[in-house]
Amino acid sequence: MQSDGERPLMMDVSATLLSDEERRHLERCIELAEEALSAHDEPFGSVLVSGDGVRLAEGRNRVVATGDRTQHPEIELARWAAAHLPEQERAAATVFTTGEHCPMCAAAHGWVGLGRIVYAHSSQQLAAWLGELGAPLPPVRPLSVVEIAPGVRVEGPVPDLALRMRELHRRFHLLPPASGG
Repeated sequence: MQSDGERPLMMDVSATLLSDEERRHLERCIELAEEALSAHDEPFGSVLVSGDGVRLAEGRNRVVATGDRTQHPEIELARWAAAHLPEQERAAATVFTTGEHCPMCAAAHGWVGLGRIVYAHSSQQLAAWLGELGAPLPPVRPLSVVEIAPGVRVEGPVPDLALRMRELHRRFHLLPPASGG
């Protein structure tokens, strides 16, 4: 898919090279996903990085912990950016994240005017993994980011990191149910 300016909007990162710095940001996302898993939450983590490479904010999934299905890290970062960054800085920023944004997060990303997204695994990969595990699919169809926010530049998946995330999702869905209380 191409934009009006002939710039590819979505590309498989296996066809490009991530810089060492970009890879470190994705590694941090996986650490945050591991923290979420350790807290018995879904393994997702994200970091917001300025146009000049400074890590501005980060978050992890808190859906299970809060009982609020909107507590995704990408929403948290979009809200943070809207409150703390002027429009030009938001547009220059990159969201690094373990999984491709769901439609809710992609819409927030687009509405806030954030720049590029780089993810470790795609929504389609996650849906396939959930199917393999016999886990329920999300209540919202797994659409690609560019279907929701067509002007956003998206890069992913990153094959070796996607494999690591597959294992974290497997572990999450094999956890015993958290006790209420």
